[in-house]
Amino acid sequence: MKGIILAGGTGSRLMPCTKVTNKHLLPVYNKPMIYYPLFTLVNAGIKDILIISGREYAGDFANLLGSGIDFGVKLTYKVQEGAGGIAEALALAEDFTNKEPIMVILGDNIFEDNMSAYIKDFEKKLAETGRGAGIFLKEVGLKAAKRFGIAIIENEKVVQVEEKPENPKSNLAMTGLYMFDFRIFDIIKTQKRSARGELEITDSIATYVQRGECSYNQIKGYWSDAGTIESLNRASNLVRGKDLKEDNFWIDTDDFAETFKFPSKGDEPSTIIEKLSQITKKQSEILDYLTKKNNSL
Repeated sequence: MKGIILAGGTGSRLMPCTKVTNKHLLPVYNKPMIYYPLFTLVNAGIKDILIISGREYAGDFANLLGSGIDFGVKLTYKVQEGAGGIAEALALAEDFTNKEPIMVILGDNIFEDNMSAYIKDFEKKLAETGRGAGIFLKEVGLKAAKRFGIAIIENEKVVQVEEKPENPKSNLAMTGLYMFDFRIFDIIKTQKRSARGELEITDSIATYVQRGECSYNQIKGYWSDAGTIESLNRASNLVRGKDLKEDNFWIDTDDFAETFKFPSKGDEPSTIIEKLSQITKKQSEILDYLTKKNNSL
């Protein structure tokens, strides 16, 4: 299986941070954003990876990641001229895939799960049937579901997918991670552009659904996109919570305990509010850390 990272787009929702760089080069906690989808593929055992980006910053990706030798993989780069949707960008990968199955990940999606077992299951299905697509779902609130493509599951089968519905029929969001057989490129060639002038990946997946060839996995760990200021901050906090080792966590907590001063009568109301916010945040971090640690035992 080959891997494809889609790292184009203008990053308009992250302005002014993206005024002089591609959003996928912005930091998420302690690494550039593009590292996370790359590590998702690398940790899943994929060794041959294509990165598709816009022309303006294509050289920056090559300067950062090089040939892929530092990650134990082979990296190839391709430029998408303009922004015509996820499916249009994916279509550029047809020659690269050499008719092998592919795992596709959006460059601003960050996953906790290791995907290697999911890939093995998908490849087993392909060996049996010779065709299919796989999507990765995560439960979200119905309000949040309006921001994503959603999938409707009945009797453990995908029966419908819908892009950013006004009234979601499901709270199972489609994450920015997909698996396809090589027929995906023939499907994209037959697609019509959506009302916003793009070739939608949800429409591509819908074709597999209609044929009864779309499987799904519901991911267990955290998932976040990082396409807005709020989600970028959330993703950084999620990664930070995962990456902090116990010693570092408690060192950080001890430092807080030593330097924090409780509010006093003489403080301004705004100062009191700020101090209470700090201790509430720290309390939440400790509770979250201990809960995750306890659940992993």
